Amino acid sequence: MHRIYSIGYAGFPLDAFLAALKAHGITVVVDVRSTPYSGHFADYNKEALADTLRKNGILYRNYPREFGARQEDPSLYHPAGYLDFERFAASKPFQEGIDKVRSGMDLGYVFCFLCAEKDPFTCHRAMLVTRAFSQLGYDVVHILPHGRTQTQADLEARLLDKYFPGREQMNLFGGGSDAQDLLDEAYRRQNAAIGYRMEVRK
Repeated sequence: MHRIYSIGYAGFPLDAFLAALKAHGITVVVDVRSTPYSGHFADYNKEALADTLRKNGILYRNYPREFGARQEDPSLYHPAGYLDFERFAASKPFQEGIDKVRSGMDLGYVFCFLCAEKDPFTCHRAMLVTRAFSQLGYDVVHILPHGRTQTQADLEARLLDKYFPGREQMNLFGGGSDAQDLLDEAYRRQNAAIGYRMEVRK
């Protein structure tokens, strides 16, 4: 089974970030920020980061159209105003992004998705992008500070604990949905909580 990674740079000084990538054998970083610049972490601005990675033998790619959290197409937004991850995941650009990454993995490259948030639980890279790869059967590992990691399954357990803490009792008394239905709904609720909201121009 192929393994794919994610990382949030806010938890890492640059040296630790590079060390973490190398420790996991990562050869390609895919930046999923729609705007690949930071007002607080200049080392992670697009050009600076691409140069640093190149000097360390790691390729850099920025896929805002394919995987960015801020999309221009209004049809990808939920009626409540936030980017609908399920709609976006089914879109042509997103699927093209998946095809690019899978083709690279077939050639032996090891990919890591990059965004800003330290905790993948609050980031679209995990609630949208790596979820799609997990659904395709890929082993997903989220790299955390201080040598720690979480899997997509770990995040899914957190989702269920957050949104359905009484799920065992629900099922015990015959009033619950099956586990996959609950998980899908938990993803939707987290999407509503963290999804980018397009500004309405007046």
